[in-house]
Amino acid sequence: MSSYKELLAQREKLEKQIEEAKAKEYAEVLNEIKQKMADYGITLAELGGGRGKGAKAGRPRAGVAPKYRDPMSGNTWSGRGKPPRWIAGQDRDQFLIQK
Repeated sequence: MSSYKELLAQREKLEKQIEEAKAKEYAEVLNEIKQKMADYGITLAELGGGRGKGAKAGRPRAGVAPKYRDPMSGNTWSGRGKPPRWIAGQDRDQFLIQK
């Protein structure tokens, strides 16, 4: 039976071999993919890469105005998402910010 330290040394050696094999195969696979894409005229957009029809870049959205305020600490909450502890389980009308 192997000792704990021997097993750790074996694991370290195996992990290094795994990383080396992965790096070698990664380069080979990447070259194969590039070659097939060139052979068939496939673009990154067709694979779903790049921006495509995803989210548009543009102006950042404005934050939502706070709707509730904690009278003790002054912390605010917009009413969206999980309620903070200071308002959870309580009547929210008492925390409404008057406009």
